[in-house]
Amino acid sequence: MREAELEKVVLELGQLAREEGLDFYPMRFELCPSFVLQTLGAYGMLTRFSHWSFGKAYQRLKWRYDLGLNRVYEMVINTNPCYTFLYAGNSLVEHKLVVAHAMAHSDFFKHNLHFRSLPGDWHARMSCHARCFRSYAEKYGSHRLEELLDAALALQEHVDPYLGGEEGKDLLLFFMRYAPELEDWERDVLSMVREESLYFWPQFTTKILNEGWATYWHVRLLRQLELNFKEAVEFARLQAKLLSPSSAGINPYLVGLRILEDIEQRYGRDKLFEVRLLEDDLSLVRNYLTPKLVKELGLSLYRLEGEAWRPVGGEAEKVKEALIKKLTHGGFPYLVAKDGNYGGRGELYLVHVFDGRELDVYHLERTLPHVYRLWRRPVHLETVLEGRRVRFTYTGYRVVRQSLTRKAEGGATGQPAGQEVKE
Repeated sequence: MREAELEKVVLELGQLAREEGLDFYPMRFELCPSFVLQTLGAYGMLTRFSHWSFGKAYQRLKWRYDLGLNRVYEMVINTNPCYTFLYAGNSLVEHKLVVAHAMAHSDFFKHNLHFRSLPGDWHARMSCHARCFRSYAEKYGSHRLEELLDAALALQEHVDPYLGGEEGKDLLLFFMRYAPELEDWERDVLSMVREESLYFWPQFTTKILNEGWATYWHVRLLRQLELNFKEAVEFARLQAKLLSPSSAGINPYLVGLRILEDIEQRYGRDKLFEVRLLEDDLSLVRNYLTPKLVKELGLSLYRLEGEAWRPVGGEAEKVKEALIKKLTHGGFPYLVAKDGNYGGRGELYLVHVFDGRELDVYHLERTLPHVYRLWRRPVHLETVLEGRRVRFTYTGYRVVRQSLTRKAEGGATGQPAGQEVKE
């Protein structure tokens, strides 16, 4: 595809989008080979620090691409200006769809309140972080830095972008302030990892709404273009593939689109811009997922039995309740640092705020050593398993489990372990 042809597409769609009321950042489009998109998908940004987990993510994306299981059409970076990287192998119709989709994403990034706390040039900021990490690796050793990053990234989802609740909810901030033996440079590393985690946090919590918004608009913008019969058939095929129900969970493109279309039908298009401004996935589902939509989308409750998911049905309100639980706190466990001097010995006591979903014990036992790496004294984590409170302790050698006598409040009636919302 010639660049002049792509430029014409961008100008035409940009004009249509603005006429429809979209207001996005200045757009920068780049044509890229597949491996560049896979690299961007693994790192999540143009420039970031190096870590083996990003290489692992890249290999996973490349493996899926090589086997024909996955194809990255574009990568949209939430910055001003907004950078969008397009797969050079896209057809003209694919480029039209992706450009319209990216413009709607940029409009969402610019106006949704959950992204308002992200000012500044993030390309420059993350590039600065990468330089700092390289200097720390040279000064203190790459092995020490990598161990510290392993620990920090193991807890990167446990941040609080609002800081309106308990101080101990933001674990990275808690360790920065109170970990007794961290050196200044280590606290600086935690600060930078936390800052980048806060950048990505709104993307975790608005996946359904953001993708639904972008899908809603690319459909309506492409319908205004003069597509010939062949192009219309290709667009229909792409759209059908995009909105296919997923076997691994809900399809955010499908669920988000259907909720927004239902909102428009009931309240009018102006309501959509209000929803785009105010909501995240949790509030979108809580306020606008109706029993009728649950039925139309085929949402149901599933239970993990052995290695297979088994449908257990469920009324619409129960399905909605389970989905709300899944979306709470970005879908991550809610952990709180309750005591930094447990037993008067400077030990750390964490509590899992139980909502009916049990922690994955396999990952729990492999995460506690990372917490110990930061606190450098014994760490304890209290949670609920099979209706009873349990404490896991790591002292630097192995994880020990201890049953606590009191029964978890509501534990017998909580959501069954492994219950999942799928389509």
